[in-house]
Amino acid sequence: MNPAWSVIFFTVLAGMGQGLFLILVRVAADGADPLALAVGGFAATSLMCVGLACSFFHLGHPLRAWRAVAMWRTSWLSREVIVLPATIGVVVLWSFAQLLGWSVASALGVAGVVLCLALWICTGMIYACIRFLREWAHWYTPVNFLLLGWMSGAGVFAAYWFSLYGVFGSAGYIELALVTTIAAAIARMASLARNRGLKPRSTPQSAIGVPNPKLRQMSQGATGGSFNTREFFHGRSALVVRNVKWIALGLAFALPAVLFAIATQAPSFALLALASLSQVLGLLAERWLFFAQANHPQNIYYQAVA
Repeated sequence: MNPAWSVIFFTVLAGMGQGLFLILVRVAADGADPLALAVGGFAATSLMCVGLACSFFHLGHPLRAWRAVAMWRTSWLSREVIVLPATIGVVVLWSFAQLLGWSVASALGVAGVVLCLALWICTGMIYACIRFLREWAHWYTPVNFLLLGWMSGAGVFAAYWFSLYGVFGSAGYIELALVTTIAAAIARMASLARNRGLKPRSTPQSAIGVPNPKLRQMSQGATGGSFNTREFFHGRSALVVRNVKWIALGLAFALPAVLFAIATQAPSFALLALASLSQVLGLLAERWLFFAQANHPQNIYYQAVA
């Protein structure tokens, strides 16, 4: 598939906001400073709102976006369109509840956690339910969305909490960032290993009913690109895709894991901020890879241009 940067930024930023909120709710249960929690809640809201704004650039007719909710009974995209603003609304209310001391803060926190989990499921299932894109059609997809968001949120939280309370106030949260990074790395590498073993079920021979083993396509019958080559194929070489994979694994998982491990012994804000920044950059590459590796069956017939 041809990765859309608007969707890449949406999934990375919204997932980070969801992960950050989950940890804030957990910290709130321990009686943390309401002002610090509110600031973190507004930061999580901002991440999700910016992600939502980015997603509008992927729409052909943004003014008609409201129509997406009509198919909520059968469409995971429609469900995402409903759950996302609901999640943002609850996170905003939770943040104000912390700031103003509302008694409903705990209930809002529980509701927000449930909505965040539902949003990860909806977003992941948009891709996992497309059965002919076998790289996506697996339970790894929603699990990876959840773990990657939780990981990035934990990284941001560790840096934020350390900036406020130093070593003693952030005890345990650096370790949490390290553990979530390792867990997300294991899940993502497992999905990559699975995808590497997939073989196309269709061939040019099966498409046109000519069993000759020497049959090969020289051209799609046009001298330029088309909708098929623009939308369903990224147009990059196998070498580029392979290099992006190693960049993603290095920046999203390997480097942050090393930095978090060092920070558990010699914590500093610089280390934590660098680890979080590395995760953001790595996740942008990882999301590009996620979309690029989805090999649409039509690419067997439309990649070649005269």
